[in-house]
Amino acid sequence: MTILSDADLLARLVSFDTTSHNSNLPIAEFICDYLDRPGIRIERNPSPDGDKTNLVITVGPEAQADARAGLMLSGHMDVVPALEPGWQTDPFELFESETAYVGRGACDMKGFVALAINQAARVQTSKLRNPLALVLTYDEELGTLGARHFVSTWPAEQALPRRAIIGEPTSLDVIRMHKGHATVRLVFRGIGAHSGYPHLGRNAIEPAAKAMVGIAELRRALEREAPPHGQYFPEVPFVALNIAQVAGGAAVNIVPDQCVIDIGIRVLPGMTAEPIAERLRQTVIDAVDGYTFELGDVEESPPMLLDDGNDLYTTLCQHMGQDSTVSASYATDAGWFQTAGFDCLLWGPGTIEVAHKPNESIPKDELAKASELLTGFVDQFCVAPI
Repeated sequence: MTILSDADLLARLVSFDTTSHNSNLPIAEFICDYLDRPGIRIERNPSPDGDKTNLVITVGPEAQADARAGLMLSGHMDVVPALEPGWQTDPFELFESETAYVGRGACDMKGFVALAINQAARVQTSKLRNPLALVLTYDEELGTLGARHFVSTWPAEQALPRRAIIGEPTSLDVIRMHKGHATVRLVFRGIGAHSGYPHLGRNAIEPAAKAMVGIAELRRALEREAPPHGQYFPEVPFVALNIAQVAGGAAVNIVPDQCVIDIGIRVLPGMTAEPIAERLRQTVIDAVDGYTFELGDVEESPPMLLDDGNDLYTTLCQHMGQDSTVSASYATDAGWFQTAGFDCLLWGPGTIEVAHKPNESIPKDELAKASELLTGFVDQFCVAPI
């Protein structure tokens, strides 16, 4: 097996257009072929429609169900679209500048995925006393769908290491908590009619407008509250509620028969979205004065919270010289992994500030530093002392 440099492997990964509307099977097959050698076990965890797959790759001895020692490295294979007009190079062809690698997904998060894959490729399996595992997911960008599918379908008897580094671009900060994100759809149905005869119809947008006024008041009430762990999110120390999308009506001369409102909810660690959704329901009931509506199921990407005494967290903080808690206001696969008993933290090269933007990039020196540090973490948690 020829092992590519981290940069060359990153270039190969970026060359796959894994925008979420595409299948990720081509990149998954490349990764499987690249790592296909004795001592590496590769399993596919396909999506329900079979068009996508998670990959579960393990090296070394099998994890014991009780201790679950070793280390898991995880990243998502999908990327957001690269349709912005500001791209200066082909987004799916890695461009090397003097200080950085540029391409869609270079930062979020194929840079870390390349490092994780090469850790599995380079490690000497004969020296492993505990397993090294990679869990590479699909459709994180669509709401952590691959991670959710993984935790609901992966057999409990096939234990994986409990310690898990999710390689989001954190500028190598160690993040032990992040917010969750949930979406809920609110639907008002009316009766369509010619606008010249409005008495024959019932306008669905009018009660929706009243509901949005009430939801805005709920948003302001949430901003005045102080939920647990809010001190670690100084910019937004509260549950954020967002009226994100509104769609209703077909033409200016038709009484609209439907209005749909999509709402986003960002809860803090230790919370779930269901109680906020129930407050939302009651707010709408009060606002629309008897008009019937439908509030859909809550689609949630859970928050993450890791104890500050956890050994994986303290080890990485010591290596990074970090002595304070760093948080993230976005959701990741870690939220779902945590529900399956993994001790998760976020750590990886690159900054979230350039993710999802044209000319997305990852600093060369940070990628190299992360590679060196990751080798040390694998040595500490997986490799037997000589």
